[in-house]
Amino acid sequence: MEGPTLITVALVDDEELVRAGLRALIDAEPDLSVAAEEADGTGVVDMVRRHRPDVVLMDVRMPRLDGIEATRALQRSLDAPPAVLVLTTFENDDYVYGALRAGARGFLLKRSRPEEILDALRLVARGDSLLFPAAIRRLAAAAEAADTPAARAVAALTEREAATLRLLARGMSNAEIASELFVGVETVKTHVSAILAKLAVRDRTQAVVAAYDAGLIRPGESPAPR
Repeated sequence: MEGPTLITVALVDDEELVRAGLRALIDAEPDLSVAAEEADGTGVVDMVRRHRPDVVLMDVRMPRLDGIEATRALQRSLDAPPAVLVLTTFENDDYVYGALRAGARGFLLKRSRPEEILDALRLVARGDSLLFPAAIRRLAAAAEAADTPAARAVAALTEREAATLRLLARGMSNAEIASELFVGVETVKTHVSAILAKLAVRDRTQAVVAAYDAGLIRPGESPAPR
């Protein structure tokens, strides 16, 4: 009988003690393994090219190259960058929102419980996003609907695709969206693929960011499920 598929993780944090604790936590799991470590964002692209991790667990605040620029470098330099999950001390840290805009799949607080960290790694490794309502509302705090590339791309969505995007912003899974719209899961997958293609984004996180930037969803609207 085959064991679980191994998810490889790269750790990027300037605090050696933090890296050691995360390594011990991750390596204790049968389906997770730490593939590499870096103490600063400057070596992230080379590290990822060498080790090809599935997920990069990245501190946002580092002395030479922070997590925002390191995330942006991965998106710019690699055709198939790994999922980036950023670590932060405070949820309202402006670095978090910059990292999400740069291409991170989600973020975790450093005070998160061990099981929350492990679940988040598995979540983003399978292609999902880890967003919190307060975070995506903050992303849009200064955004206004205008004749921008994001607004034009969102305007090109069909009515059903726009409805699907709104539900994505609520954090719903494909199955939950299918139930809400009274369609099949495969239909939802088709809508999501069309949304990503039309918005020219890699994943759900960036699609939600584009929806806020375009004014499809406005600050103050709750993205939480009903």
